[in-house]
Amino acid sequence: MKNTHVNPENPVELIVRGVCALDGMLLLCRSRKAGNVYLPGGHLEPGEGLEQAIVREIREETGLATVAPRFLGVAENRFIQKGVAMAEINFVFAIDIPGLAAAAPPSGLEGHIDFLWWPLADVARSGLLPSTLAARLQGWLDGSDPVRFISAKV
Repeated sequence: MKNTHVNPENPVELIVRGVCALDGMLLLCRSRKAGNVYLPGGHLEPGEGLEQAIVREIREETGLATVAPRFLGVAENRFIQKGVAMAEINFVFAIDIPGLAAAAPPSGLEGHIDFLWWPLADVARSGLLPSTLAARLQGWLDGSDPVRFISAKV
């Protein structure tokens, strides 16, 4: 299937990300191939709303339902991938996944990622990308950080 999410002349990807914090732990994804760590979520589909997209992405990745997504902020990320300058806009939501327990990560339905729990208080050491997001998560979750847009550049 052809990737319709990236315009080769101006590669900006629109992505939704979910922040699932439970018992002081944060649910993260790790790419099996590249090893990079990021929040669960994925690309926005044409004509899809942001809340609709995060619910769909979590269901596709875990098979679990997401309820009451709450908007937290936007994280712009610019990076080099295989020698090409890339950019993504991440729309970040706090999410609840009923039935999920911090004792064990969910089984992934997509073969290219694994899920893991990481202590929220120590998220800066998790390798979370974009790295600027790790510094803002706790403040976004508890409402103490009024900044709702962050940018990370190469």
